[in-house]
Parts: sequence; structure tokens; C-alpha cells
Amino acid sequence: MTVLLAPRSKSTGCKRGPNPDRACSPGAYYTGLTASVLCSSGFHTSTIRNVPDSEKHAVEAEYGMPPGAYGSTIEIDHIVSLELGGSNDIANLFPEPGSGPASYHAKDKLENKLHALVCTGAMALRAAQRGIAANWQGLYRQVFGVAPTS
Repeated sequence: MTVLLAPRSKSTGCKRGPNPDRACSPGAYYTGLTASVLCSSGFHTSTIRNVPDSEKHAVEAEYGMPPGAYGSTIEIDHIVSLELGGSNDIANLFPEPGSGPASYHAKDKLENKLHALVCTGAMALRAAQRGIAANWQGLYRQVFGVAPTS
């Protein structure tokens, strides 16, 4: 089952920026993906990664972008990453820039570190999910002691 981290009150007119428009993209996770599942040696995100192009194009349309392939300039990214139990639901997707300090490259680094922290018991899974959905750059500064860079 998918759980939204906040209500999704908009599906058009979403504002693009370094963070998701929370009214459109509040973040979401799967309840069945517990820390023990995510941290098991048999877990691989490739088994749950399933965002069809039609859903990616719907995200682009919500954010006022023409549907298309943006290459490395934009990635339709999971707010709560799959390695943290994130859902493929549209509420957990947003167009993330490919360059600059708030790029998907910087967020990927944080996602990997959070997964490691959850798996060592240093951070609770729900805290990681809520933190990355609420303000991933702030969580990045908290975890790494510096602002994100690309």
C-alpha cells in the first residue's frame, strides 16, 4: 500500500524549482518496504522501479513542461527514493534538475547515505523518508555537514 506523506491538493500549475511543489508532489512510500526488506541482501531497486513514460509525461505536464525526453538536464525523480521504500506513485515524483547544487546527482549521494544509516540502525526508516521529503537539502547539510554540491 502507498502512503502519501502529505495530502496531494494539486495536479496542475505545479511550480518547478530545486524542490518539489509540495501541493503536487508531497512524497510517498510503500508500507511493505520495511527496513528489514530494504536492507536485505536480496533487495534490488530494479525489481520495483516501474515508472512508465506515460507517468513521467504526466509529471512533466503537471509542472508545465512539454512531455519529452530531457536527457541529463532533468530527471523525473523519486522524492522518497526506492532504496528508502519510495513509491512509484505520481505523488512521489517531480522534475529534478541535472545540474547545480540541488541536482539529482547531489540527492543521489544523500539517498545512498540515508540507506546506509537506516541499515546500520543509525536512523529510523520513517525519519529518513519524512526528512528527505520535507527538505532534502537541509537533511543533506545535517548528514554531511555541508551544503549539497553537484
